[in-house]
Amino acid sequence: MLPYIFIVLALGLRFASKPIAFTSVSAALLFFGARASRRNAWIAWVLCAATDVILTTVVYSYPLTWDQFVTWAWYAAALGLGMLLRNTNSPLRIGATSLLSSMIFFAVSNFAVWASYRTLYAATLQGLINCYLAAVPFFRHTLAADMVFTAIFFGLPLLLAGTAGDVLAPAAPEGARKRSTAR
Repeated sequence: MLPYIFIVLALGLRFASKPIAFTSVSAALLFFGARASRRNAWIAWVLCAATDVILTTVVYSYPLTWDQFVTWAWYAAALGLGMLLRNTNSPLRIGATSLLSSMIFFAVSNFAVWASYRTLYAATLQGLINCYLAAVPFFRHTLAADMVFTAIFFGLPLLLAGTAGDVLAPAAPEGARKRSTAR
C-alpha cells in the first residue's frame, strides 16, 4: 500500500512545488518499482503521465509536444531502476540508484528540450552545452529532492517496522511469497 501512497503524494507535490522544482516523483517511482508488484507498475506510469497532461495543458496552458514522450519513457526507466532494488535495503545501492535516476533524467530531458525548442537553443554543440548549463540550477533542486525523498521513502518502512538497524537485509517486494521454513 505504501508505494501507492508515495506515488499519490509525489504527484500531489508536483502541483504545489512549481517554483522550486522540489518534487518526489523519482523517489516514488524507484520505491514503487522496488516494493510494489511488477504487474502494477503500469499504474504508477499512467498516473505520472496523466499528471503531466493535466499540468501541461490545464495548469500551464501549454500544448503537449513530442518531448513529453521522453519524460514518459524516463518514468518507465525509473520504475525499472527501482525493480533492481527489489531485494535490498542497502543505503549505498539505493542512493546510487537515485543518483543515477537523477542524472539520466537531467541528460535525456534537457537533450529533448534542446532538440525540440529551436527558438531557445541553436542546433549546434554550443547550443546543447548552453541548454545543459541553463538547466544546472534546476538540477540542484532535483538532485536534492531525489536524495531526500528516496531516503525518506526507503527508510520510513524500516523505521515503522523497527528494523532500521538491519539495513542490509533483503526486502520482500509487495505480493512476494514467503517461503515456509516448516518441513
